[in-house]
Amino acid sequence: MKFWSTLLLSLSAVSGVLAASSAKETYQKYQSLSRSGPVSLDSAAFEELTKAPRDYYAAVILTAMDVRYGCEMCRQFDPEWNLIGKSWNKGEKPDDLKVIFGTLDFDKGKAVFQKLMLQSAPIMLLFPPTAGPYAKVKADPVRYDFTGPMSADQMYTWLKRQLPEGQLPALNRPVNYMRIVSTVTVLMGAITLFTVLSPWILPIIQNRNLWAAISLIAILLFTSGQMFNHIRKVPYVTGDGKGGVSYFASGFQNQFGLETQVVAATYAVLSFATIALALKVPRMQDVNGQQLAVFIWAGVLFGTYSFLISVFKIKNGGYPFWLPPF
Repeated sequence: MKFWSTLLLSLSAVSGVLAASSAKETYQKYQSLSRSGPVSLDSAAFEELTKAPRDYYAAVILTAMDVRYGCEMCRQFDPEWNLIGKSWNKGEKPDDLKVIFGTLDFDKGKAVFQKLMLQSAPIMLLFPPTAGPYAKVKADPVRYDFTGPMSADQMYTWLKRQLPEGQLPALNRPVNYMRIVSTVTVLMGAITLFTVLSPWILPIIQNRNLWAAISLIAILLFTSGQMFNHIRKVPYVTGDGKGGVSYFASGFQNQFGLETQVVAATYAVLSFATIALALKVPRMQDVNGQQLAVFIWAGVLFGTYSFLISVFKIKNGGYPFWLPPF
């Protein structure tokens, strides 16, 4: 009896040593393949990498890169996933923390997709170690389902929450020299173009009348309520309930699209009439013509302001004042 007990203990020790040796060989095998980024897996490699016992984390993304599967998110996230794998391999990390990054495409891993009963992609699976200092009691993989476009920074933040605390490699994006060169080229071209055209551009930019017109247009747009229309998505006009059309909304908390245009045009006419009376009419040399212009612009100012008060009375039915002819 003692002999059989000793034999069983010996066999258990040998099997444990063989299992540890097998896990170590598996890690070394895939670590050597992952120096340039995540390992490209097939069904057999996936089973080998994720089988127990293992003293390492296995982070595998299941994807479908071929265009016939229509997985745009898979193709968009692939360079981000490669960036994560490269950053991890090149960064400084604890010696006893082992992580292998892999990619299993549907074309190479249909058996795995069927085994896991996956109906969509991409999906991220993180297999925790079953042996070693970071072994987990439950060896079930942690799954992350993509719900929208994701960057490498977001995924790496999620991964670091699943890994043991400590100093982990930073995510380093390579310098985009083409973007720098193109930005500098465009900037130099713009400076050159501005330098060449400055004799014609500067007088326009420095023109006070131009800036006055731009300021006046902006004031008319904002005071008439165009921003309110853009935020509230108000209707252009609406029915009055009697078969007709209402152009003005009652109350100060509502308005229609056409209403703001009418108010803006009214303010514009008032502004131009005031500008004409203040700047244009005094410069006229003909006295009779000047007097006629005063009466004309004063009449426009009076009539337009009368119309504005009538609009205000529509908005506020209790307003007691009015001006003829409205």
